[in-house]
Amino acid sequence: MADDPITRHFFNGFIRVHILYHAAKEPIYGAEITEELVRHGYRISQGTLYPTLHLLEEAGYLRCRTQFVHGKRRKYYRATPAGRKVLAEVREKLLELVTEVIEGRDEPFRAIKQKHRRRKARQRKVARK
Repeated sequence: MADDPITRHFFNGFIRVHILYHAAKEPIYGAEITEELVRHGYRISQGTLYPTLHLLEEAGYLRCRTQFVHGKRRKYYRATPAGRKVLAEVREKLLELVTEVIEGRDEPFRAIKQKHRRRKARQRKVARK
């Protein structure tokens, strides 16, 4: 992941969404979600992953259950109803953002800019009188 703190801040948000997405599909555990994140180019340490999982759990977005696999304790995380709800909201905003940033369709923003330009022009016109 990037060394720049602002870029890292953005990527941490992407990682949380990614975790929530997979946990909504099926129970996940640390090693497999780490591998999935690496597949997408994120280098995430356990010192970052587990606090992120715990944060999402404390926020009520994930639920954890412990299971013994081959004699070892493994924690599985699953999205809660609140986690699924926030994921649905994130999906809407993500689609809107992709449409604007990737596809270049920013007509609503252009309309806002036009509205502000017209208002400023009217204010200047009134100030001159």
